Amino acid sequence: MSFDPLVREILTSRVYDVARETPLDPAPRLSGRLGVPVYLKREDLQPVFSFKIRGAYNRMARLSEAERSRGVIAASAGNHAQGVAMSAQHLGIRARIVMPQTTPDIKVDAVRSRGADVELAGDTYADAYAFACEEADRTGATFIHPFDDPLVIAGQGTVGDEIVRQRPGDLGAIFVPVGGGGLLTGIAAYVKAMLPAVRIIGVEPVDADAMARSLRAGERVVLERVGLFADGVAVRQVGVHTFAIARETVDDMVVVDNDAICAAIKDVFDDTRTIMEPAGALSVAGLKAWVAMQPEPPRQPLVAVLSGANMNFDRLRFVAERAELGEQREALFAVTIPERKGAFRQFCTILGPRVITEFNYRLSTRAEAHIFVGVATRSRVDADDVLVRLREGGYQVTDLTQSELAKLHVRYMVGGRSRDVARERVCRFEFPERPGALLQFLDTLGGRWNISLFHYRNHGADIGRVLAGFEVPVDDDGAFDGFREALGYRSTEETGDDAYGRFLA
Repeated sequence: MSFDPLVREILTSRVYDVARETPLDPAPRLSGRLGVPVYLKREDLQPVFSFKIRGAYNRMARLSEAERSRGVIAASAGNHAQGVAMSAQHLGIRARIVMPQTTPDIKVDAVRSRGADVELAGDTYADAYAFACEEADRTGATFIHPFDDPLVIAGQGTVGDEIVRQRPGDLGAIFVPVGGGGLLTGIAAYVKAMLPAVRIIGVEPVDADAMARSLRAGERVVLERVGLFADGVAVRQVGVHTFAIARETVDDMVVVDNDAICAAIKDVFDDTRTIMEPAGALSVAGLKAWVAMQPEPPRQPLVAVLSGANMNFDRLRFVAERAELGEQREALFAVTIPERKGAFRQFCTILGPRVITEFNYRLSTRAEAHIFVGVATRSRVDADDVLVRLREGGYQVTDLTQSELAKLHVRYMVGGRSRDVARERVCRFEFPERPGALLQFLDTLGGRWNISLFHYRNHGADIGRVLAGFEVPVDDDGAFDGFREALGYRSTEETGDDAYGRFLA
């Protein structure tokens, strides 16, 4: 496939009417830790704090006078919306933006401050997209696609042009965050035309990996649902144009979890003193994971594209809590200790002079007590060493570091076990977070079974997370399973989890 027309569009784009050429900054601390030169492409320094201004403006600058008179409409989780709003403001065009109800307030307010009309529709980008398309057909407004438009892709491709001109010697690879694929394929098409030896590696969250799955399948895959933590890349299906380009130009895909993304946000902060949004730090998480998979550290410099810094402040609490786990600098354990004088001190003696990050204690019986403890570690190997030392000391220990139940709920609930609950079934539920979401969730649950346990903690614009226990008689098991399916929320039964058994059962 020839990408000459796309490369010409990139070289003749008009993005610099409103966008700026962003620097390619070294990341000395991250480079030192990984043993390879790492550079950060600072798209967070754009006027709208995201690369999205490039593609939006390049598309809108090509509108005819008739199209401009009818205005534009777009669907976006936030950054594309700001790009469209700023472009419309600069061009004097009326803009209408449809955003999911889960969009962080900082992004909604930023769009409105640019003079665009904002409508909130649905819980996901797919809901907002469907509504915006209907409104475009009804009103005649031009729909500005966030990624699947050749002119949008060309606008994003100017990032690749800048990297090629700014590169520090022979590049090894460029890591790019992926939602619908516009940024990835714009960069890939240009870089492969100019520097074909440079590897292009896309990075996605584990719960929004539409491009990785599509490339493996050889066709566009539609995800049943997507996670909302990295809302800037929460896309259920990649574009027709972007998929076709990616098949020809993308060398590899890396998928990372939310803990790794949180750790990457901290990594970027350590080197830049700037806080990325989750999608903005995605490429750094992927770069770190890819380096860890190599038999030895790469020698050629690596580039990670920082795509955006529109972070909702409320989400920082969650990021701070999970960053240490994502970097494997904290391990969580459940430990059973004998209930006798001096037992607590003996336990701490075995741990030695380590930093204790968290300690929750509850008397279980007169014979033993259960401890939920967090320990500062240097690596996964170091955490395993702590586990071995405790077991050699005669303690019953369970590693809870990978337990979502422990990380999201149990660490905040340690303190008591119920002796009077009759046959409890405990489930973790996830639902789209928005104003009134918890009340709606409770209304949906109804009152068929007595709620024996309930824990909810708001994480900003992330998905809502609830741990709920129900007293369910044996004869009601089938009805309860049907209720969970009909509820429509993602749920996981946790009744058999060791963290539940030790601290909550």
